Amino acid sequence: MSILLVTSSPRGAASHSTRIATELAEKLLAANPSARLVARDLVANPLPHIDPDYSTGIYMPVEARSQRQAEVVGVSDTVLDELFAADTVILATGFINFNISSTLKSWVDHIARSGKSFAYGENGPKGLVTGKKVYIVLASGGIYSEGAAVQFDHAIPYLRSVLGFLGMNDVEVIRIEGVGMGADAVAAALAKASAKVDAIVAATGNAERVATAA
Repeated sequence: MSILLVTSSPRGAASHSTRIATELAEKLLAANPSARLVARDLVANPLPHIDPDYSTGIYMPVEARSQRQAEVVGVSDTVLDELFAADTVILATGFINFNISSTLKSWVDHIARSGKSFAYGENGPKGLVTGKKVYIVLASGGIYSEGAAVQFDHAIPYLRSVLGFLGMNDVEVIRIEGVGMGADAVAAALAKASAKVDAIVAATGNAERVATAA
């Protein structure tokens, strides 16, 4: 088992999404000591936004790329290798202006590559990143999973759409909602999210035991 943890909050140690996502990764790792964890902090090591060197370099033969093109395409190749190597993917983001962080969007831009993570055929596009379990950890100041504000949540629908386009349809969401509503709301949101983490880890362990017994 290989776990890829991708965090993107600019809030550092104060980030609720990073905290819960890391908790999930560590508990999955503890439940399966033979597993391997790869952590990518998109704030400490941000990916370059796609530019002309990237958008031309990905379609050029390796030997024809300039040094800059080779560098930016190499970054994309690295994050794609991490994604393909993972069995479990954990994506953590804050809810920023009704969507995901720009740092996580850059990660998406680097992994979404024609001929690498998806391809077009006679029946249309086909996702090539299959066999993954994906967890999205989303922290938001308000409540966007229900009620009148649901229409403003562009983060989860976007991630489900783009991940599904790439072949990742087994997606589960862990929300940390209402953290802008005071200390009690923060404590309740974190407790609820942590309980869901425990349930996920327990369910994962049970599924593995059943598979082993079979």
